[in-house]
Amino acid sequence: QVQLVESGGGSVQAGGSLTLSCAASGGSLNGYVMACFRQAPGTEREEVARINWNGGSVIYADSVKGRFTISRDRMKYTLYLRMSSLKSEDTAVYYCAGRTTGEYHYWGQGTQVTVSS
Repeated sequence: QVQLVESGGGSVQAGGSLTLSCAASGGSLNGYVMACFRQAPGTEREEVARINWNGGSVIYADSVKGRFTISRDRMKYTLYLRMSSLKSEDTAVYYCAGRTTGEYHYWGQGTQVTVSS
């Protein structure tokens, strides 16, 4: 069973940058789609970016396009989300998740990102 552990959250001023990491263990990620979600208090969980683990194709939510970059290191079994030009509305708990088909069935524990203006 795949386990995901996030790190790299924290507090940053608006306009700053953070990089989140998501380390996977317990199984192969071949054929997986890996994604980063976020959820702010009182809001729906939002998928901000996803990446095909094998081919590397990516998709971004409009809200982060041009500011966030998702990538992966296949040798280290680690997913990255580089966040730049951060805004106060990016404040949320960020989660990584993985799936083969259908619903995302593996989730990390979440990491808090707080952007102050």
